[in-house]
Amino acid sequence: MDLLKPAEKQKLVKSLSAFDLFLLGVGAIIGSGIFVLTGVAAAREAGPALSISFVFAGIVCLFTAFSYAEFSSVIHSAGSAYTYAYKMIGRFAGWITGWCLILAYLLTGAVVSIGWSAYMVDLLHALGILFPSKFAHAPSEGGIMNVPAMGIVFLMSLLLSKGAKESAWFNHFIVGLKLLVILLFIFIASRHIDPANWTPFMPFGWKGVMGGAAFIFFAYLGFDAVSTAAEEAKNPGKALPIGIIGSLIFCTFLYILVGLLLTGIVSYKMLDVKDPVAFALMQVGEHLAASIVSVGALGGITSALLVNMYGQSRIFFAMSRDRFLPSFLEKLHPKFNTPYRIILGSGFIMALLSGFTPIQTVAELTNVGALTAFIMVSVSVLVMRKKYPELVAPFRAPGMPWTGILSIVSCFFLIVHLNKIVLMAFVGWLFIGFVMYLCYWENPLDKRKRNLRL
Repeated sequence: MDLLKPAEKQKLVKSLSAFDLFLLGVGAIIGSGIFVLTGVAAAREAGPALSISFVFAGIVCLFTAFSYAEFSSVIHSAGSAYTYAYKMIGRFAGWITGWCLILAYLLTGAVVSIGWSAYMVDLLHALGILFPSKFAHAPSEGGIMNVPAMGIVFLMSLLLSKGAKESAWFNHFIVGLKLLVILLFIFIASRHIDPANWTPFMPFGWKGVMGGAAFIFFAYLGFDAVSTAAEEAKNPGKALPIGIIGSLIFCTFLYILVGLLLTGIVSYKMLDVKDPVAFALMQVGEHLAASIVSVGALGGITSALLVNMYGQSRIFFAMSRDRFLPSFLEKLHPKFNTPYRIILGSGFIMALLSGFTPIQTVAELTNVGALTAFIMVSVSVLVMRKKYPELVAPFRAPGMPWTGILSIVSCFFLIVHLNKIVLMAFVGWLFIGFVMYLCYWENPLDKRKRNLRL
């Protein structure tokens, strides 16, 4: 097995620099995590101690990010965690990891687009345009369908079909916009802090803090999306570790700061809304700033959706090449050289999810899928160290094997703090994946027809 070569017939164009990858990570990580789920997590899980939840989630991700960085510096393939598990442990591990990523990416996109819809409706309302409520909410929320959420998914699908470099330039612009908006929020919110809002600081105890970390964990899925760009990176051995670890540390710092300020200007009890940052500014009389933040949030959430859909399409592309998904999906566009069939097909499924499902249920299912995939990555890097001790990697994860072990334990710790109903639903998802594997991959009549290309 040649670890250094992605075994494929269809090749993606190398066009992304280390700076592109860093901003790709920032674009994915800074999105709904700050602009949408901070409020829900504070109100229902952690209270003002949400900042500690971000610290813990960031540390867990850093352990895993080291494993990602080492793998991505060696295996330059679009499949991310799926490819790492497939090459190191075997096809069943690869399939299960890919199956978890299918769940995580599709649902993450749905969460992000639902958050985008909430900010868009609020912005239209501020401009005097009343958008019909029944067309901005899922049926379980009293509506018919979330039309804005579905619309933004379709638009991002069309943009991604044009190419990675074109999408990266759009992402650069949007990332710059949302960072300016976050700085504006930090500046204004720091003038309205009421320390009384931080009392009690941990109203739900340490259980709430860990529950908050588990709930907002999906926001960090962005660094996985960076690793999916391995085939399109100009110098993947150096650029990918910079993009993965750099974007994670930078974004974690912003999350902690925004979490503290958000719960410092209004009571955490008031933040159970889909647009907490703009809502909090409205509560302290900063109406103009709230409108500006809504515009920036729309841009920030848009870039997060763009990068999520980009990563998702590259993982599905890799799975299609390995025949875990139908082979016709791997076909590239003759002009743009993008896996357009995967982009448009997965975009259609994501649009249905965002149009008809509530945000909290979708977010929690996303987290358990992502955490399971992260565990598989950490196990895989430990296996790689054992199987290929002579392998020279451009980036070596520090503190191995303890870093990998801590990643596995901490991810599992967050999983057990998720809602039990969500965990049962995830077990059902795994069971479906296991049945599919047995019926197709282990069917002796089909083995001769398959072309596994490791």
